[in-house]
Amino acid sequence: MLRAILLTSQTAIANLFLSSFSIFMDTEQSILRVLMFPWLAYGHISPYLTVAKKLACRGFYVYLCSTPVNLNFIKKKIPQKYSFSIQLVEFHLPDLPELPPSYHTTNGIPPHLNYTLKKALKMSKPNFYKIIENLKPNMLIYDILQPWAKEVANSYNIPAVMLLTFSAAMLSYIFHPVKKPGTEFPFPALYLREIERQRREEMMEKAAKEKDPDDKDPFAEEEEPMNKIILMSTSRATEAKYIDYFTELIQWKIAPVGPPVQETTNEYDGDLDDDLIDWLGKKYENSTVFVSFGSQYFLSKEDLEEIALGLELSNVNFIWVVRFPKGEEVRVEEALPEGFLERIGDRGRVVNGWAPQLRILSHPSTGGFVSHCGWNSVMESIDFGVPIIALPMHLDQPINARLIVELGVAMEIVRDDEGKVHRGEVAQVVKSVIYEKTGENLRNKVREISENLNQEREEEMDAAVGELVQLCKTSKSNNMML
Repeated sequence: MLRAILLTSQTAIANLFLSSFSIFMDTEQSILRVLMFPWLAYGHISPYLTVAKKLACRGFYVYLCSTPVNLNFIKKKIPQKYSFSIQLVEFHLPDLPELPPSYHTTNGIPPHLNYTLKKALKMSKPNFYKIIENLKPNMLIYDILQPWAKEVANSYNIPAVMLLTFSAAMLSYIFHPVKKPGTEFPFPALYLREIERQRREEMMEKAAKEKDPDDKDPFAEEEEPMNKIILMSTSRATEAKYIDYFTELIQWKIAPVGPPVQETTNEYDGDLDDDLIDWLGKKYENSTVFVSFGSQYFLSKEDLEEIALGLELSNVNFIWVVRFPKGEEVRVEEALPEGFLERIGDRGRVVNGWAPQLRILSHPSTGGFVSHCGWNSVMESIDFGVPIIALPMHLDQPINARLIVELGVAMEIVRDDEGKVHRGEVAQVVKSVIYEKTGENLRNKVREISENLNQEREEEMDAAVGELVQLCKTSKSNNMML
């Protein structure tokens, strides 16, 4: 009931802003037009779309630019009420033999092609010049993974602002040794285990080899003070001290825009969704865990088996989303341990590829989320008041996991020294969150933080909008003087 009330109130607030956006606009100018250009991953596109809707509710006209395969995904997430204020713009990549149009997204592509995808995006820089020239936006909001987009916008005297889709905790952790070498990180709750540290170093070495020498430091010191503004998909309700520390490290102004959470009403995808929700509706309150590891990570055969057997040992109800890379014809039944589906019976549902995550998280029967701790998933779970069972895989996920444990909204499934998952650990942590006092404490804490998020989200977005409007005014004044 609380979740339904909160969602209803959010819609009412959005409609209120839609009808009164003029308070943010300069009386002498038309509606501000913003071009948004996220990296080609659902984990980046989703928070950009969330911000696009918030901007549209405040009177901005938004162009959201991505490849056709991603736009097909985005279309389903845009309600009719935004049809006149959010326009999708196609961005075409070159035809490469190993990268057909269906691979112009990180969703499901084999991991070894991620670098090729980034390279193809950079090769399409001339197309971006044409888009900027044709649309003539007042501002560009771009992703840190394509810093060259800022150069294109600036060549037309258009201000450009980054929207970061990572946690402030993770950014503080990785920038600390760069900005304050030889000093200890001041927040001991955030750390990497040895195996995580080794994997991160390997990943950084690989990234350094693949780095484009033309890409400049996104936080360059020569930037004008007025332009040193960064939007972040986070909130002071969850990360106040890390936002402040990241600000201290980079000396830029951070404007939180709230959690990257879409409306649950845009998730309907046919009979399978209804079937899952009907099944979930027959379970007791807080009795079921949702298990999903994002769109870009694929479990090893060993991890998949240990997680399956751990869920079986836990005796907890579950919905588990299992994914395989594009091009791999694998039947879910064949990938799971022999006899697993028969043994769990009606206690669990295993689905291939996708499930309505927000509808599941907002359902009263859902009592926990076994997650890889991608930032969107973390913030969605907190926003809906669902405790997290953390099983981080790579990239920013281990630090995100430590953050939510520190916040008191998660328990972590700890891997062994070689980074392997064990069924006994999976079963123990899942049971603790669903059946034991630990889970009750986590639920109370996550609901408290969820309420704080709802109190702050509109205020934080309003402040961010104020910064963007001021930047556009300053840019317009400077252009008139040229």
